[in-house]
Amino acid sequence: MTEPVWGPVHRDIVDLLADHPADVPAVVDHLTKLQDMLVRLPPLEESCPLADFNRLYLTITSSVLDGLYDDRFVDPVFLSRLDVEFAARYFDALRLWTDSSPGTPKAWSCLFSRMRGPDARPLPSAAAGVNAHINFDLPFALVTTFDHLESEPVDGTDQHHDYLEINKIFADKIPGLRRGYLERWQLLIDMLNGDIDDWYQGELVEYTRDVAWRNAQKIWRCRHDPDARECERTRLDDNAAALGRLLLSPLGAFLQ
Repeated sequence: MTEPVWGPVHRDIVDLLADHPADVPAVVDHLTKLQDMLVRLPPLEESCPLADFNRLYLTITSSVLDGLYDDRFVDPVFLSRLDVEFAARYFDALRLWTDSSPGTPKAWSCLFSRMRGPDARPLPSAAAGVNAHINFDLPFALVTTFDHLESEPVDGTDQHHDYLEINKIFADKIPGLRRGYLERWQLLIDMLNGDIDDWYQGELVEYTRDVAWRNAQKIWRCRHDPDARECERTRLDDNAAALGRLLLSPLGAFLQ
C-alpha cells in the first residue's frame, strides 16, 4: 500500500486544505497551522524544506496583516484581495501535490519532491519557495485580483504603490529571516560581509517582484485568449522550475 503523501500528518493537512481562506487573517491562520504540521513530517521533520519556505511566507504575510491593521496601504481592499489570491495558488499547488496530480506546477514540484529527502539546506529551500511563489504564482494572482476588482495593472496607481510597499516589508524582514537559515560558519561570513548580503537580497526581491508585475501586465493583455494565456503559464512555470532546480542544487546552495 502506498504511503500517503504527507505521512502521519496527511489527514490533518488534507482537512486544512479543504478550507479556502477568504481573508488575510484566515491566510495567516492556515499558514500557522500548516507550519505546525510540516515540522512534524518525517523523515526530515524540523528540517523539512517546505517548512523553511512556509516559515518565511508566514512571517511576510503576518507583516502584511499588521500593515492592514495599521492603515499602511492606500488601497487595503486591493492588497487584501491580492494576498488571498496569492495564497490560494500556493494552497492549490499543495492540493494538487496531495492528490499526486500531474497538474502540479513544475515550479512547486521541485521543492515538494524534496520533502522526503535528500535533505536540502534551509536557505536554498526558502529561496526555491519564494521563486515559485513570486515568479510563477504572483503574476496570475495579480491578474485574478484585478479581474475581480474590475481594475487593471497600471503603473503609478494606488494599487501599484501598495504593491511596491510590500518590497519594504521584505527589506525589513529579510535580514532576520536569512540569518535564521544560516549555519554558524555562514553567520561568520555574513558578519564579515556587513550589510552587503542584506542589500543584495533586498534588491533581488525588488527586481523579481517588478518582473512579476510586468508579467501580470502581459497576461492581462491576453487574458481572454486561452491559448496565449496557457503559453504564458507554461513559460513562467518552466522558467521558475529551472531556477528552482538550480537553487536546490549543490551549486545553488554554494552561491547562496
